[in-house]
Amino acid sequence: MPFLSTVEERLAAIPDLLLIPGAPLSRYTRFAIGGPAALLADTANRDAFIRALHVARSLALPRIVIGGGTNLVVADSGFDGIVLRYTGSEIRRDSDVVHVQAGAVLQDLVDFTISAGLEGMHTMTGIPGYVGGAIYGNAGAYGHSIQEFIQEIEFTDGEGVRTFNNSECRFTYRESIFKRNKDWIILSAKLRLPFGETGKLAAAAAEIRGIRDKKYPPAMKCAGSIFKNLMFAELPASARAQVPPNLVREGKVPSAWFLEQTDAKGMRLGDIQVAAYHANLIYNDGSGSASDLVTIIKELKRRVRVRFGFDLEEEVQYVGFEFAQKPV
Repeated sequence: MPFLSTVEERLAAIPDLLLIPGAPLSRYTRFAIGGPAALLADTANRDAFIRALHVARSLALPRIVIGGGTNLVVADSGFDGIVLRYTGSEIRRDSDVVHVQAGAVLQDLVDFTISAGLEGMHTMTGIPGYVGGAIYGNAGAYGHSIQEFIQEIEFTDGEGVRTFNNSECRFTYRESIFKRNKDWIILSAKLRLPFGETGKLAAAAAEIRGIRDKKYPPAMKCAGSIFKNLMFAELPASARAQVPPNLVREGKVPSAWFLEQTDAKGMRLGDIQVAAYHANLIYNDGSGSASDLVTIIKELKRRVRVRFGFDLEEEVQYVGFEFAQKPV
């Protein structure tokens, strides 16, 4: 990367910032796929992260911000730019309000709320990644999404620190304003949750975890579901006519059903495998490549487009690919 020594020199002046030149991004993604970053800047210090982000922006360098890497597909060639990661993970409680930093592991937040007898987040047990990523993509499961509990989000827009209330975040299904403004980086959140009974919440979470672990074993190198589910009302009329009524829940249809109709289950290219038991689950069964993963994703989208007349939308984000949107 041009001027990398200058960049390192400026970043090295920031306390509590770990710099790793040539960091292999396969170590920072759930797929365990991807080449090196020119430079990784990692910190749990909020102010250090903001300063590092400001340096990267002031030099107009290619850059991305990552969290737990759950939904990232990184190119085999890597990313010729700066990767910034914020791992601030403090979680604290004030009655029914929970304050959490964006770098906290989502499961840690789930466990904290269960222990505190606060209801709602327990349905998200087993979802990997960081809290910031969960808010960014409005993560959810079993009838609940994180947007239901958000009171306030603190983020940086590159110039300073701002605060949004729930409505200002413009949450929709698996979407938020932060997904549409990738230069706005979430720093922390305030959630309000109803009181519940710890024992019942823990039991419900354990049942959900058992189901999830069968579907997405913890050691499986995958991003969970590859494609978003579909809003039934937004499908072409010809596609709606083919959907069994019992599949429509809360106005949505599973992407897996459409994929199943195209014989997607069990599809394989190299070490990249579509699960034989779930058509919307793709995993790295060994030493898979990003190239093979992208090829399979494109083929699945093509099959659904030909059969049903619409495009599936990925939940994953692409890094280092020419076809992907340039990092901000």
